Parts: sequence; structure tokens; C-alpha cells
Amino acid sequence: MIITIDNELTLRTIALEDAEAVFALTDASREYLREWLPWLDFTKEVADTTAYIESCIKGHATNSSLSLVILFKEKIVGITGFNNINPNNKIGTIGYWLGEGAQGHGIMTKAVKALLQYAYDVLQLHKVEIRAAEGNMKSRAIPERLGFVKEGTIRAAEWLYDHYVDHVVYGLLVSEWQQQK
Repeated sequence: MIITIDNELTLRTIALEDAEAVFALTDASREYLREWLPWLDFTKEVADTTAYIESCIKGHATNSSLSLVILFKEKIVGITGFNNINPNNKIGTIGYWLGEGAQGHGIMTKAVKALLQYAYDVLQLHKVEIRAAEGNMKSRAIPERLGFVKEGTIRAAEWLYDHYVDHVVYGLLVSEWQQQK
């Protein structure tokens, strides 16, 4: 699957052939990403990224998740998609990360906006959620910029290496999305 956002930005279903590029991006941004992502210490070689991509492919095959590479000027700069798709409740949870060098170009806001369009038009979801660590202001800015409603905080939601962080939960209903258009 390919979602073309503009002449510089595209989302594409992650593939095994992406393993080296995704690992290289992860490795180059390791210290930057480690502040908010708990899996960096478990991603030590290309084989670890390959295993991650294999799990993404399985999730896509069962319609329980959808992982996409973010291509900016034809180069992989991050990952986004639905970490979880609940078909019974028609709720999808978006996750994302961007390499340090790609920050500040509006890439993630555009990518998430395209995912919202896909969620409501193609997947026929009723609600999309985004969860971000309370102190991760860059990640929290995305749903706030896109009109999500802050629904609450989950205390001690995630273990980050040596401490717990609370998660702020944001939600956007299909009716709210349609009103924004």
C-alpha cells in the first residue's frame, strides 16, 4: 500500500527489504529516540529490525495493525501506522517515530493526517486514538494540532528503562474528523 501525501512525502507498507534502512535510521537516532521509546536497547542489529518487520507483516495480514515507512524525498525517515486496530469496536491506535534529522518539517503532522483519512475512509473506523508520554511534548503536539480531544491520563502506563511514564490519551471520532473537513 502506498499513500502519496505530496511530491516529497509518501507512506508505504513496511517490507523486509526495509530492514537495513530502518535499522540504520534507528541506530543513527538511537540516543535521541531512547528518551521516549522503550525498545531501543532491544534493537542491536539488523536481525532485530527484521524480526520487528516480520511481526508488522503478520499484523497487517490479520488486519490487527498496519506499519508504514515514512519516505521523505524518497528516503526512510521514520515509521507510523496503527499499532492496534480493533475491528469490533472500530478503533485504531496510531503510533509514530521520526529520526532526529527529519524533525521540524511538519512530516509527522502530514503523515498522521493522511492516516486519519485512511482510517475513516478505507478502514471505516469510528475512532482513532493516540497515546503519548506526558512529557513528550513533540509527540503530544501532533494530536493537539489535528483536533484530537484529550481524554485522560493513564498513570504509570509505560516502563522506560529505569522509570515509569504516564500516557496522555487523545481521541478523535469520525464525526469530529468530518466537521474539520
